[in-house]
Amino acid sequence: MRHLSPGRQPALLMIDFVNAYVTPGSPLYGEGCVAAQRPAAQLLVAARAAGIPRLHTNVAYERGGRNGGVFFRKVAALSLFEAGRDPQFGAFAAGLAPEPDETTITKQYASAFFGTSLASTLTALGVDTLLIGGVSTSGCVRATAVDACQHGFVPLVVREAVGDRAPGPHEANLFDLQLKYAEVISLVDAQRYLAELAVPG
Repeated sequence: MRHLSPGRQPALLMIDFVNAYVTPGSPLYGEGCVAAQRPAAQLLVAARAAGIPRLHTNVAYERGGRNGGVFFRKVAALSLFEAGRDPQFGAFAAGLAPEPDETTITKQYASAFFGTSLASTLTALGVDTLLIGGVSTSGCVRATAVDACQHGFVPLVVREAVGDRAPGPHEANLFDLQLKYAEVISLVDAQRYLAELAVPG
C-alpha cells in the first residue's frame, strides 16, 4: 500500500459538526459522533494555533427540500435542516463553532465539494493538503475525502476527530479510505504536523 505525503500548505475542514449529531433523540444522533466532538475541538484549536485556513460545513435546505434533490428524498433525517424547522439542530456543536475569520460553506449533498465553492476557495488559498474532521465517517466525511483526492488535495482524515452512528461503518470506511483515497492519521500525529509547520524549513 502506498502512502501520501502531506504538503506544507494545509487547511482544516470540519464537516457538519452540528447539534443534530450529538443531541439524544435526534435521528442523526450517534455515540460515535459524541465521542469525536472533543477530539475535533482539539484539532480545531491546533489548527487555529498553527494559523492555517479553517473551513466548516453545515447543511441547509429550502422549505420542502426542493434544493436537496434525490439525496433529500432518500434520507428522511435531512428534514432536520429544512427551513422552518428547529434551528438548534443545525447549530454548530459546542467547541466547534466557526470564528469570524473562518469560512462556513453550506451544502446540500454529501460531499463538501459538490455544488459549492470549496475547491476554488482551497485553490485560491494555495492549499495542497486537507485535514478532515467531522461527521459522519461513512457519509459526508468519506464523500468529501474521496472528492478531495479527486481534486488534487492530499486528504488527512483524523481518526479520533471523525465519528459515526455505529462502529462498524466507521471502521470499515476508515479502512477503505486509507487503502485507496486518503491517509488516516491520529490526532497526535495531526497536532505534531501542525506544530512542525511553524518550524523554518
